[in-house]
Amino acid sequence: MTSIFDWMFSQYQDVPTHLIILEFIGVFFGFLSVWFSKEENILVYPTGIISTAIFVYILWIYALLGDMLINAYYFIMSIYGWHVWTRKIDETHLTPITKTTLNEKKLMVGVFLATLFFVYLVYDWFDKWTSWVAYIDTITTGLFFVGMWLMAKKKVENWIFWIIGDVISVPLYFYKGLMFTSFQYLLFTIIAIYGYKAWRKTLNKNLQTV
Repeated sequence: MTSIFDWMFSQYQDVPTHLIILEFIGVFFGFLSVWFSKEENILVYPTGIISTAIFVYILWIYALLGDMLINAYYFIMSIYGWHVWTRKIDETHLTPITKTTLNEKKLMVGVFLATLFFVYLVYDWFDKWTSWVAYIDTITTGLFFVGMWLMAKKKVENWIFWIIGDVISVPLYFYKGLMFTSFQYLLFTIIAIYGYKAWRKTLNKNLQTV
C-alpha cells in the first residue's frame, strides 16, 4: 500500500507546491458541486464556480486547452444555471426536472459538433496536436459541454453525458499525472450514476402529480 502512495505522489515530484494545493482545493469543491447537483441543491453552482476557476488556471499551466475550455465554459454556465434553477415558473414552483424535447436533442448534436470543431481550431492554433491525448480531450470536451448545458436547463439526460465523460476521464487524467483529479472523476462517475437515478425518480414523481 505504501509503495502505491509513493508512486502516486512521485507524479508530483517536480510540480510546484501551490499547484498541488490548488488542485486539491479544486477537487474538493468539484466533488461538493457534483454532490449538490445530485441532491438538486442550488449550492451546486457556487461550489462549481470556485472549482472551475481554479482548474482554468491549473489547466492553462499544463497546456490542456480542451480541459481548460471545459472549465471556463462551466464557469459561465454555472452563472446561467444559477439563474435558471432559481427562476420561478409560477408563484410557488421553481424550474422542474424535465426530459429533453426533440428540438433540444437536435441542439445537443449541434452543441457537441460545434464544440469538437471549436476545440480542434484551438489545438490547431496553438499547435498542440502532439499526442493522442489531445484527440480524447476533444471528445470529452464535447461530452461535458453538452452535459453542462443540459444540467443548467435541468434536463435529466445531463447525467448520461457526465457518466460517459467521467468514465473516459478517469484513466485520461491518471495518464496525465493528475492523480487527485483522476480520483475525483472516479467519484464523479459513482455520484453521476446515483444522480441519474435520483433525478429519474423525481421526474417520475413530478409526472405522476401532473
